[in-house]
Amino acid sequence: MKRFKNISLIYECDQSTLDRAALLTQENEAQLTLVQVIKSLPEAWNHVTVGDKQLDVKKLMVEELEEQLSKAAISVLPVGVRPQTRLLEGEPYLEIIRDVIENDRDLVIVTPTQQMSILEYFFGNTVSRLIRDCPCPILALKPSKEKGFKKILVAVDPVLVGDSHDTLNRVILELATSLSELEDAELHVVHAWRLVGESMMRGRFLVPEADIKLAIHAESERCRKLVETTLKKHSVAQHQLHLIMGEASAVIPELVKDLEIDLLVMGTVCRTGIPGFVIGNTAEKVLAAVECSTLTVKPEGFVSPITP
Repeated sequence: MKRFKNISLIYECDQSTLDRAALLTQENEAQLTLVQVIKSLPEAWNHVTVGDKQLDVKKLMVEELEEQLSKAAISVLPVGVRPQTRLLEGEPYLEIIRDVIENDRDLVIVTPTQQMSILEYFFGNTVSRLIRDCPCPILALKPSKEKGFKKILVAVDPVLVGDSHDTLNRVILELATSLSELEDAELHVVHAWRLVGESMMRGRFLVPEADIKLAIHAESERCRKLVETTLKKHSVAQHQLHLIMGEASAVIPELVKDLEIDLLVMGTVCRTGIPGFVIGNTAEKVLAAVECSTLTVKPEGFVSPITP
């Protein structure tokens, strides 16, 4: 499936990320752009006196960064990918999102620096704002010596109704399936569910335990049918299904760890009613708890609060 046409890779990154971005670009017959953002530099840096010389430090820094971008672009020429390069100045997440909007990017690839833990990375300002406000999917790659993904997990929620939710399930399943085929990886599908009102049944309503067990079994079967219908509808064939009772924010990270998942694909669903605020508490908690690469996708029709 050739879904992406205009991919943005945020630089700096390690060579494995650059190679993977080139592979995705080649597979999708897309355009790849290496984007680097530097914070706004003081005007005083334009004229710095060193001994008897005046140096334009800002110009020298820009030239050095442009040279680094050029070398990175040249490194993937042998695989048939000819990246463009862009050096932007300003607040990183703002400039990245503006670049996405102005140039119709359909995928942003980012990777943490070696100095950051995965937890700090996901809740750092730049990436958390990208996941919340950027209109296109965000592929956050954990640096790895492995050349590809071995196990991919996609989290679906077919219980939510509405065209936008069904479209989101379709998109994340298409992406996960396409990536699993590209990387020759195992595809796992997870749906976390729970019996609404179970605690009240056991408490104030004093429902017999036997009846609660029957209700849990019925809800489990209902969810299974919904998930299987969704997977069949979107032609997901080779996969392993995991239906797990519990809060998604707890059970999904546990499953990621137990299965040694390399990539988690999930949608970010608006539950707050606040325009432009898509990622919810559940998705935030999951992203904070996993230590694998992630691909997050917004619902169709999402409009970023960031303007060009």
